[in-house]
Amino acid sequence: MIIRVFRATVRDDKIKEFKDFLTNTAVPHVRRQPGLVSVTAGLPRPDSPSTFCVVMVWESIEALQAFAGEDWEQAHVLPEEDPMVLSRQIDHYDMIGLLS
Repeated sequence: MIIRVFRATVRDDKIKEFKDFLTNTAVPHVRRQPGLVSVTAGLPRPDSPSTFCVVMVWESIEALQAFAGEDWEQAHVLPEEDPMVLSRQIDHYDMIGLLS
């Protein structure tokens, strides 16, 4: 399984709009994708008030590629997201078994 961690730093005047977009558009869009195991969205903390995070777990790289395309190592951005975001970071990890 592949863990995909997406971080977006949002324009200060677009934080509420991005939260609504994430809640009502982006996360539901990701949840509909075949091969997705889980998705968890995180709101900004006071020490970084404009950075959002989304953690996804995918069954395989093939499932992730079906969602994001051949350039799966890049952020998959919906068009309405672009004007709200200053920067993006995307990281991938191979999942290990549960730790006890």
